[in-house]
Amino acid sequence: MKFENPLTEGRLIKRYKRFLADVELADGAVVVAHCANSGSMQGCKDEGSRVLLSPNTNPKAKLDWRWEMVEVNGALVGINTSHPNRLVEQAILDGTIKELQGYANLRREVKYGGNSRIDILLEDPGLCYVEVKNVTLQVGTEARFPDAVTARGTKHLRELSDMVADGHRAVMVYLVQRPDCDFFRPAADIDPTYADALKAAHANGVEVLCYQCELSPSAIEVQGPLPYSVT
Repeated sequence: MKFENPLTEGRLIKRYKRFLADVELADGAVVVAHCANSGSMQGCKDEGSRVLLSPNTNPKAKLDWRWEMVEVNGALVGINTSHPNRLVEQAILDGTIKELQGYANLRREVKYGGNSRIDILLEDPGLCYVEVKNVTLQVGTEARFPDAVTARGTKHLRELSDMVADGHRAVMVYLVQRPDCDFFRPAADIDPTYADALKAAHANGVEVLCYQCELSPSAIEVQGPLPYSVT
C-alpha cells in the first residue's frame, strides 16, 4: 500500500481523548492529528517520539492531518487501524498470504453473526470468513494482542467459531504493523478473557494467521508470516 502523498515528520507532544494527537512539525508549528486507533497504544505514544503524518485530503474532515506511524527503538510502527483490512486484501489478491488463495470472490464488510460485519469474506469454493486485527504491542521481541481489554474482539472470536460450526471456514489474521518482532501470542496479562476466547476458537477450528509488515515513509507492505502460539 503506497501513500498518495509524502508523509510529514513531526514529534509527538501528546495523544489524548483516544483519537487526537498534538504534533510539532519540523518548522515548529503544532498541529492536531486524527489518531485512528482506539487501543491503549502501549509503547507507541511516548512524548517526543518521531511520528509520521499524512495530509487529510477529505474536504469533510475536521482535521488536516492523520497520524500514520511512530518510530519505536529505530523501527517504524503503523498505528492507523484503518489500513489493515486493505493491506490484508491486497496481500490475498497478490498471493502474499498463501493460506487464503484459491477463492473466486472477495468482499469486504459483509454482515454476519450477531449484528456484526466480517472484515473479508472469501467465496467460491465455499465461504471463508476472515477477521483482521492490527497489532502494535511488543513485549521483548514478541508481538502481542490486544493492548487493551476488547469485548468486541472476544465477540468476533465467538462468531468465527459459530461460522465453523455452521460448516464454513473461519480465519483470524493478526497483522503486525512493525518489522521487529519474531513471534506472536495473545496478551493474556492485559485481557485474559480474550486470550481464553482465542484458545477456545482455535480448538473449535478457527484458523490463526500472523503476518508482519515492512514500513517506510512511502508505503506499508505485508511481508512474511510470523510463528505464533494461542497460549
